Amino acid sequence: MTFYAEAPDEALAAHFGDPYAEQKALEAGSAVVARSNRGVVRVAGPDRLSWLHSLLTQHLAGLRPGEAAEALLLSPNGHLEHHLSLVDDGEAVWAHVEPGTAPALAAFLERMKFLLRVEVADVSGEYEVVTGAGLEGERALPDVAGMTSLIVPRGTEVADRSPAGIWAYEALRIAAHKARFGLDTDHKTIPHEIGFIDTAVHLDKGCYRGQETVARVHNLGRPPRRLVFLHLDGSADRLPARGSDLELDGRRVGFVGSAARHHELGPIALALVKRNVPVEAQLTADGVAAAQEVVVSPDTGANVTIDPALRGRRL
Repeated sequence: MTFYAEAPDEALAAHFGDPYAEQKALEAGSAVVARSNRGVVRVAGPDRLSWLHSLLTQHLAGLRPGEAAEALLLSPNGHLEHHLSLVDDGEAVWAHVEPGTAPALAAFLERMKFLLRVEVADVSGEYEVVTGAGLEGERALPDVAGMTSLIVPRGTEVADRSPAGIWAYEALRIAAHKARFGLDTDHKTIPHEIGFIDTAVHLDKGCYRGQETVARVHNLGRPPRRLVFLHLDGSADRLPARGSDLELDGRRVGFVGSAARHHELGPIALALVKRNVPVEAQLTADGVAAAQEVVVSPDTGANVTIDPALRGRRL
């Protein structure tokens, strides 16, 4: 019997009868999860890499065929709008994105073409994403927990692999402390808050939309919130609801993102919490007791030291 997941993965199987066994099989490389609701965008043309380099947060100008990367499209104020996992196959850049977001991403890119030699297409109807350990292919991208994701034509079967549900993948993702755009973020999220500054942002590249905010926080400021990993009270008979309040002594200090039951760690979750919340504080996630583990340090950012003697002086 197939059990279906909740939004935004409601089109996918949550599990096929034993979520814990499916997690172990994914880790061992004997299972694969079909993430067929992921959007897929293809960008072809000789100017594709330099063009995407100018728009996204990652250094893409010299991306080699078969090389994968993560990148973000930010708002002018530096807030996350899209998270792309992408790879170039020598003829085109292929990117997979969160469910339902490919049309908006493709439309934005189409508007930004001007006279450049690029072709943008939302190919979600023809291609899908499959994920598992040890997968290989020309459009392979590293994923969490040692797994690989492949962008393949729809209906492609992976030989000698049993199916795993999305709950198994999500449990491994959360345990790997990897935030997911749209689940562990909100409309105010900036890259520093969720650790994307280390994986999806190149700090020494040229101008791109939202760069001013990234540079200001990295050099002079601190992000207002930080990603935490939560070990949840195993005696509770439920997981915290996504978006529910994260509290300290009855006071709201953040919100819960993804939650899952892990085959070794038990109930776990990711959350965004105010930066100044003590790292050792015991929290409550939607009424469930939660111990936090630091993912993003409260000291993130402010990498430039200004001599106090120079403050207020005109140079």
